[in-house]
Amino acid sequence: MTDNRVVVPSYDDITLNPRPKATEVEQRGIDTVPDADRTSTWVDLMRIQFGGANTFATVLLGTFPILFGLSFWEAVGAVVLGLAAGILVLMPMGLFGPKTGTNNAVSSGAFFGVRGRVVGSFLSLLTAVAFYSISVWVGGDALVGALNRLGGVPDSVGLRTVIYGLIGLIVIVVVVYGYQFMLLINKTAVIANSVLFLLAIVAFSGTFDPSYAGTGEYLLGGFLPTFVLSALIVMSNPVSFGAFLGDWSRYIPAKTPARKLFAATALGQGLTIIPFLFGVATATLVAGEADYVFALIQTSPLWYAVLLMIVAFIGGLSTGSTSLYGTGLDFSSVFPRFTRVQATMFIGVIAFLFILLGRIFFDLLGAVNAFVGAIIVTTTPWMVIMAIGYFVRRGAFSRDDLQVFNRGETGGRYWFTAGVNWRGMVAWIASAVLGLLFAYYPPVIEGPFNGVAGGVDLSLIVAIGSAAILYIGALLLFPEPRYVFPAEGPRLVREREAEIQPIVADHGSAAAKAAARRAS
Repeated sequence: MTDNRVVVPSYDDITLNPRPKATEVEQRGIDTVPDADRTSTWVDLMRIQFGGANTFATVLLGTFPILFGLSFWEAVGAVVLGLAAGILVLMPMGLFGPKTGTNNAVSSGAFFGVRGRVVGSFLSLLTAVAFYSISVWVGGDALVGALNRLGGVPDSVGLRTVIYGLIGLIVIVVVVYGYQFMLLINKTAVIANSVLFLLAIVAFSGTFDPSYAGTGEYLLGGFLPTFVLSALIVMSNPVSFGAFLGDWSRYIPAKTPARKLFAATALGQGLTIIPFLFGVATATLVAGEADYVFALIQTSPLWYAVLLMIVAFIGGLSTGSTSLYGTGLDFSSVFPRFTRVQATMFIGVIAFLFILLGRIFFDLLGAVNAFVGAIIVTTTPWMVIMAIGYFVRRGAFSRDDLQVFNRGETGGRYWFTAGVNWRGMVAWIASAVLGLLFAYYPPVIEGPFNGVAGGVDLSLIVAIGSAAILYIGALLLFPEPRYVFPAEGPRLVREREAEIQPIVADHGSAAAKAAARRAS
């Protein structure tokens, strides 16, 4: 019998509505995007990824291999390796949005349970705070450096606070307008930033030396451990998009071939080799300086310093908006009393306070390193579980059942045990903890087993391997109910007979109470 299996509808006869204007404030929350409103294409997904990452935030990550003591060509190798690994892990995460019509955190409810999907919400919050902060930090520092160079304005905590606040506020405004306005900003950022980075060839042709041999002192004492750490730092950039791809791909038609979605991510992230190499190359010019962006402004030809100021501002809007948008969207579903706009503003204010504390009172390098480590070790196993689940389930989802928690209901295909699927949850918790035990992102994250391989960071290998083994093992030992699979049944694993728990209203839930308040 297949009457209770997931039914995969046909999407061949969908008539699309007109694309909304960029200046219209997006009203949609985390609910399923109707098929008629799926007006985006895989090219839009590629563009928003490249635009969101083709900025000074990515440039800053590209400077880390040089700061850690690598030579220019060693740093280039670390960038290529880290970027390629990150792309491979990220590519499957673009598949969920077109299938489910919602973001990746809500889609993960199919594997973690409709309540257990808050894991994805937590990871998106962590990533958003980190990359929103980096984008505002770097964009603000570029403006401060330019004002100092061009107008003699002295650097000060007060000046930085004002400029951080200006960029942070504008990012929030962009995000409040929503997805279409973000696409417009990213189109501008893609062109402007690409031109800037390529003009660096002219600006620094007389000073850049590709034979730069490094500082002679590796951060972790040896080449290999430092090289691996550098590659992981770079890898964090594409991995950071894992929780957010569904925010944008949910506007793509469900019938879009997987190869185009894969291509969107491969191209969008692959092109970020441009800002990464810009960071590597220019870091050699200001090696030893405490403030990379400020020093670069002072080192640049005057005409290029002006361009740096303009494009750093645009880039801050691009990266900041792509990071903040998804978190505001998802926060509004976890805490239903907030609308998308209210949640965006709340998270933006919290992140801005973090920016001020982190930039003024703490070490920027250490703070970024810690956040990058946390993102790599906790988000990658979550993505691995999602990808395995997609393969096992043949990409079949019940859109309606994924929204149970958001509507203030219980039951449905993805209710499992009180809203949590312990197969995915235990696999993620265990793999994240194991990864952290082997991680080494000094000075904040230093796992007790970080030195077992001569200082080489094994956290990613441990996290990925344990997530895959534990999740597949759980599926084999504790088969999932047949109603979560399509008519063809599961791939590789078994299934068991079970009855779907009816969907009923949970009047005591926060979502139900919020809906009642809005109705009255």
